Amino acid sequence: MPVAVDQSVPDFTSPSTSGDFTLSSLRGKKVVLFFYPKDNTPGCTQENSQFRDSYEQFTKACAEIVGISRDSVKLHENFKKKLELPYTLVSDADEAVCGIFDVVKMKKMYGKEVRGIERSTFLIDADGVLRREFRDIKVLGHVDAIVEAVKAI
Repeated sequence: MPVAVDQSVPDFTSPSTSGDFTLSSLRGKKVVLFFYPKDNTPGCTQENSQFRDSYEQFTKACAEIVGISRDSVKLHENFKKKLELPYTLVSDADEAVCGIFDVVKMKKMYGKEVRGIERSTFLIDADGVLRREFRDIKVLGHVDAIVEAVKAI
């Protein structure tokens, strides 16, 4: 059963660009967990660049940003270096974390049905409780909305 708003988010540990990432290690801080389909694609590059460019606003609001996709740690490391991302990218190749948030959906791509990550962002408070979720989002303007939502929790 996926986590719902106002529920505690189950702890998880996954490989990342910072070694093994464990969600509970960020207790005491707000967490912006954003799921994106694939490194080095136009929309995902734009979204990650916007989170990078707004990073200081998130840190001032006592929030950590964590990006998640099914890409390997190696791909994430190259993507992070290329875009100079100041935050951790988590590899969820087995879709365990995706399952907690129910973000893998059937999508249309070039006329075919494919399983993929639905671009989504989740705001977790300092106590580990899910406070807001944003699903099926559009990249343009999304990060600005997230900054405002983080300031409100």
